[in-house]
Order: sequence, then structure tokens, then C-alpha cells
Amino acid sequence: MDITVKGSSMICPAQDTPKERQWISNVDLAMTTFHVPLLYFYRPNPSFDPFKAQVLKEALSKILVPFYPMAGRLGSDENGRPQIICNAEGVLFIEAETTCAIDDLGDFVPSLKLRQLVPTVDYSGDTSSYPLLLAQASIPPKQELIVTAFKGGGVSLGIGIHHTLADGTTSFHFINCWSEIARGLSQITEAPFIDRTLLRARIPPTPKFHHVEYDPPPSLKTSDPNPKPTSVSVFKITPDQLNNLKTNSFKNQNATKYSTYAILAAHIWRCASKARGLLDDQPTKLYMPINGRPRLHPPLPSGYLGNAIFLASLIALYGNLQSEPFINTIEKIHGKLKRMDDEYLRSALDYLEELSDISVVRRGPQHFQCPNLSINNWMRFPLYNANFGWGRPIYMGLANVAPEGKMCLLPSPTDDGSLSLIACLQTSHMKLFRKHLYEGLMAFDKIRARC
Repeated sequence: MDITVKGSSMICPAQDTPKERQWISNVDLAMTTFHVPLLYFYRPNPSFDPFKAQVLKEALSKILVPFYPMAGRLGSDENGRPQIICNAEGVLFIEAETTCAIDDLGDFVPSLKLRQLVPTVDYSGDTSSYPLLLAQASIPPKQELIVTAFKGGGVSLGIGIHHTLADGTTSFHFINCWSEIARGLSQITEAPFIDRTLLRARIPPTPKFHHVEYDPPPSLKTSDPNPKPTSVSVFKITPDQLNNLKTNSFKNQNATKYSTYAILAAHIWRCASKARGLLDDQPTKLYMPINGRPRLHPPLPSGYLGNAIFLASLIALYGNLQSEPFINTIEKIHGKLKRMDDEYLRSALDYLEELSDISVVRRGPQHFQCPNLSINNWMRFPLYNANFGWGRPIYMGLANVAPEGKMCLLPSPTDDGSLSLIACLQTSHMKLFRKHLYEGLMAFDKIRARC
């Protein structure tokens, strides 16, 4: 895909904003230290306004006033602890064109091809000097944007938001508010809440639980030092298939207390472990990122700007995972998610505070790769509310899913109740994973007919 950059500019807040150094929480520090690449695609529609870059720029400048940390930079305090420098240096905005047509991109499977539609950042150098390196390299902002016009019409909006700055809830809040301003609304639906000290640890820190989520991940017993090729696939799950899974799993039992996520996570974990051909005595760890905002007491403001992502995690031996009734796996996941209450989350904050080096628990590829798994739940995110005046996006998702063992559940752009599972696995495991995944989604009578 050939892309031609037509212009770039640094967009700064439209008004003066506070010049300050913002403390960031241990939850922020435990996030991966890179930009998360998000992509939106829009088709041309005569019923809506034509694409105008100037409208986007002006709206971006206005929305950076209430969301002023987004226009800042990473820095460090006198003790070397990372912090956000709110200096209004701005957001990089790139305009580009491509000879590719939107239809050429098929089902928008995350790939290096799609990754070209989101700005890249040079992350070379010591991670402790990463913020300074970024500032020196090309003065890369905390958030970067690229708009690409496609042959035959249509637009993609690629956004890279540094994970230390924001989690998914904050990212989509910002993008949707930006789109409201672009549509001409005088006020945004919800202002951001800017005070990360709500996630300070207690004094003194008093962790109460063993936080298995921060223990080192199990390693593969049959480890091969040679890296294995990976691939990314998107699996569509219809409402009927989801109902089949629930019916097949519970038979005459009441399943209403279990969330769709808990049921799918149990099924996906078992399918991935089976496709990987794990030994019976191989431990496998499941990571389930959850939004802590409504779980804390009092709850964090829904507009809290920052990371409020905590990890629910389980470890099981593969042999036990496959031999136990499916309902047992669901019940364990359900119980772990329910345990993620204020008491547990405050304990997690205290645990992180007591670490001498928080980077040892920072999430990275080594946590998710075989035999382990991470399943992100984006099913309730307002992914398709980003109407910049061109209507709803026809697709929104990740531009790339790099770490093997990382998966994400997304809602349908048409609100038809279907879901998409984006999965990154070793290429040799993907075909079997697909087989096991869809076998569990078949109606019971069809499963019996195949036996």
C-alpha cells in the first residue's frame, strides 16, 4: 500500500491550559510503554459532510483544552519517577493519501499493512530515558494522529495513544468528544476528570492478598529457543452461535448470572490451550484486564483520565482445564472477576507501591505468549460513536496485534449483536484454534450429528 504524506502539523490547545507536572499512578506505570494503534474507517456518504482536514484540526485544538494532558509529554520528577509534563506542545496531525481503496483491505484484519495508517514512533534507547529520547527524536507527542484519504473516496483515521497516558476508556472518551466538537456541538457529553491521585496507594501500603496477576508468567515446559511465526485472524461470532455456546454449556442449569465475557473467556482459553498442544502438567495463565472505575468505592468518575485497568488472572494445569466440566471453568472466571472489588483493587495498588522496581511487573509480550493468554473485553466500549460529521465508522479496531497470545473481543459496527474476536497466535496453532472455537459454537444437534 503506497501512502503519500500531504502535510503534517502540530496541533496545540486553542486556549491557555494549566502548565503543570502531573503525578501518575502505579497502574499507569504498569502499562506497556508504547502507543496503542487504533483505526477508524469511513465511507463517503452524500448525506453527510465531506471530509475536511481543517474541521478536524480546529476541533482537535478545541478538545485539547479540557483534555490538556493529551498535548503534553512524558518526563520524570527529581527521583526519576515518570510523570506527565503538561506543556501544551501539541499533537502531531498528518494528512496523507493512498492509491489503495477501502474495499482492498477486506475484513480489516490487523496487520503491518494497516499499521502503515497509524504514525510510528522510534522507541530505540534505554527505556528509562524513553521520554527524553522521544522528545529528542522528533518531538513526538503523547498522542499522534494520521488521516488518510483513499482512492474512490473514504477516509481512515489512525490514532496512536501512549498507554502510560490513557487506557481504552479514556481513549474512546477523548476520541468521541473530539468528534462531537467536529460535528458542531457546543459542549461535550462529559468533561474529563483530571486527578490521578485518586489511585494513590494507602499510607502505609497494606496489601491484603496474593496478587497472582503480578507473579511471573508460567514458561513453556517444551520451550524451543527459536522464535515461531505468528499470525492474526478475526473470528466472527453471531448471536445464534453465542446462544449455542451457552445452551451447550449449561444444559438445564441457570446461566443468567454469568456474563458473556466470562463464558467466552472460558471457551477461548480452553480452545487456545488445546490448539497449542500443551502437556497435561503445563501451567497456563489467563489474563483478563478489567476497568476499575466502577469497582472502586467510591467509584472513580467515569471521565477519569488515565489508566484504571487492573488484571484478573487465573492459573490452571492444562490437563485439569480440559478435563473439568466447562461450567467449572466459567465459575472460576466468574468468581475471579467478582473478587475484583474495592478491597482487592486497593490491595493491588498497595502491592505495586511496595515494589522496588515496578517495571518487573510491566505487561509485555513475555506475559501473553504460549502457554499463556490475555483476552481484552471491548464489547461495551462506545467504539462506533466517533461521528466526525461523516456518519458512523464502518469499522473500528486495532491496526496491529503484535504479542502472540493476545486477543480482543469487539462489538459489531452494525449493532446486530454479533462479536469479533481478534486473535494473535503462532501460525501453526491458528487452524486448530479456529476448529475448536467454532465446534463449541455449534448447535448441540449438529455436534451430535458429527459424532
